[in-house]
Amino acid sequence: MSIQTAQADITLRHALTGEVLDLSFAKKGGHTDKFKQFMQTGKNPYNSDEEAIKKGESLYMTGCSGCHGHEAEGKLGPGLADDYWTYPRNSTDQGLFELLFGGANGMMGPQYVNFSTDDMLHIMAFIRHIYKGDPKKADWLK
Repeated sequence: MSIQTAQADITLRHALTGEVLDLSFAKKGGHTDKFKQFMQTGKNPYNSDEEAIKKGESLYMTGCSGCHGHEAEGKLGPGLADDYWTYPRNSTDQGLFELLFGGANGMMGPQYVNFSTDDMLHIMAFIRHIYKGDPKKADWLK
């Protein structure tokens, strides 16, 4: 069992299978203090951090916009800025992280090969920042 899992208050599970995610596959460099905080709470500590959002936007444009669109409007992959979630758990930070890390149906493969866990939190902060849906459906704000 990895240190990340042993010290965690949350358990990350694969979006499709429900199996516990093995964080030992994660790209190196992501075990930051902010990631440790996320693992304790399930809430992304970068969500309101302007610098983190800018970094997340850059990472998103490089690795995600090809399928999800430059404004997360949806192309090959679904839109990410509205309040319709293909996977309802994506309305929480924990659920969105689980999907990014472990992948899902279709072309959405696991992103741990492309991004560190901390990078994923940055991307998530950008996605949350551009959200245009109903705030009542934004469970990460609660």
